[in-house]
Amino acid sequence: MTTFVLIHGSYQGGWIWQPVATRLRAAGHQVWAPSLDGCAERGGQLRPGITTETQAAEIAQLLFYEDLDDSVLVGTSSGGMVMAKVAEIARERVARLVFADALALQHGEAITDIVNRPASVNTGLALGPSREDAEGRLFADLEPDLRAWAVARYTLHPIGVHTLPVQLERFWTQSWDATVIYCRRAVNPGEAHQRRCTEALGARWHELDTGHYPMLSAADDLARLIQSG
Repeated sequence: MTTFVLIHGSYQGGWIWQPVATRLRAAGHQVWAPSLDGCAERGGQLRPGITTETQAAEIAQLLFYEDLDDSVLVGTSSGGMVMAKVAEIARERVARLVFADALALQHGEAITDIVNRPASVNTGLALGPSREDAEGRLFADLEPDLRAWAVARYTLHPIGVHTLPVQLERFWTQSWDATVIYCRRAVNPGEAHQRRCTEALGARWHELDTGHYPMLSAADDLARLIQSG
């Protein structure tokens, strides 16, 4: 049995991992898929000061309080940054990392340095696409029923995660057992960005012929790659 901690990205929550989590649990694994601070059902906690680092500290505390050792962390989209910070501060509890079409920022970089896409909604505390944009662009390649399910659950993301530089003082100088999964149909974060991560970590490289939400559009294939490494 392996312990998997699935870390979602922007405009998402733990809900987005349901299809993959179901498959991993059916294979006998322990799976955690928490919603990050200020996201999804925790949107009522949205407030100033939520950053990549504070979200990562919370996941690191989850690993500690639940006694999760030899964990495989899986991050997607902006969750890749959170995953890297969790690994940095809780290294003794992490066995392997999986970047699933994930952002892998260097120390001092911000999402806006990599993804140049203006948010149509900005409340000062959170940002993201409008519901119409989420339906017509973000989740456009999903089957209609699945797209409607995802759009009903999407939420804005804490603004600091997108605008503040990440603090990864040690992560990129350490050695990790890592896998990068690139989704060919996704515009962001793009192949060049994920190749950079692969080269920096000496990671294994896999590709899926799907969009930026493989946990919904290619759950079987993603679950297989997550398990196999």
